[in-house]
Amino acid sequence: MESTRSKLIHVLSINDGNFISGQEISDLLQISRSAIWKHMKELEKDGYVIEAKRNKGYRIIKSPSKVSENTVQWGLETNWLGKSILHKETINSTQLLAHQLAMDNAPHGTVVIADEQTAGKGRLQREWYSKKNKGIWMSIILRPTILPYLAPQLTLLTATVLADVMKKELELDPKIKWPNDIILHDRKVSGILTEMQAEQDQIQYIVIGIGMNVNHDDGEIPDDIQSKATSLMIESGKEWDITKLIQRIFVAFEKSYAEYINHGFSIIKKRWESYGYRLGEKVQLKTFQSVQDAILTGIAEDGALLAKYDDGVIHKIYSGEIDWFGIRH
Repeated sequence: MESTRSKLIHVLSINDGNFISGQEISDLLQISRSAIWKHMKELEKDGYVIEAKRNKGYRIIKSPSKVSENTVQWGLETNWLGKSILHKETINSTQLLAHQLAMDNAPHGTVVIADEQTAGKGRLQREWYSKKNKGIWMSIILRPTILPYLAPQLTLLTATVLADVMKKELELDPKIKWPNDIILHDRKVSGILTEMQAEQDQIQYIVIGIGMNVNHDDGEIPDDIQSKATSLMIESGKEWDITKLIQRIFVAFEKSYAEYINHGFSIIKKRWESYGYRLGEKVQLKTFQSVQDAILTGIAEDGALLAKYDDGVIHKIYSGEIDWFGIRH
């Protein structure tokens, strides 16, 4: 269910700085005038500057740049994604909290966002460095009506969404390194962690974690990963509004998710392959069974990586690593 606060934010934002009367807000939201006043005070705590005039009502004359439930929902043009948001200044992991919320029946599209993670995690239990107020650290709860074995497709969908936003909105040139990394100039700028609770034939929920380095400068990338990691600011030379970036991701995700649910994976597959990192090149591919040279040819309909080994046979890879520096020329 959409909260009263998010409904109020929608009403204020569509009025775009014009006054709206307390009575009109009361009628629209079915709440008392005193309840409206309390909500306005909560918005002021977030940094909104609100003008209230007798016989005119309320209007917002300045919005804050900080990330919060309110600022992300302000002007957010989605139908279900981000209608319920839990924001934390500091948290161990947005994934852990999202799992707890999902088990407590949080609705489809609920999002956990943090300014900082103290124990952020990536794929294969790797640590994810999450500097305060410098990036996007969030987890999205989904309740899709797909079979559990198709869940990896949602990782690939998310990767295409992030790549699309970087290319179309930020004018960067991203690549997707299978299965879950977004690459700019051979360095990782974003990662995705997809976790699932499911029965044999039914998904109870999926949590998709997104970590993105946004406004880090060179000195804010840890020394041990500087050769492998980057940020949007390092690559573009610009500082980005994190709240607006989150909103762009939500809008693009909701559109792509609807496309996927209604039409299947083929459109997502084609889009993913247009961004595929090292596709058509010979790389060193590490799986649990072996380390071999292989040419990456694309992804399969179920989301597996397709790799042609030296024997000429194309294999499906469901878990593996493309070696960053093991490229064979």
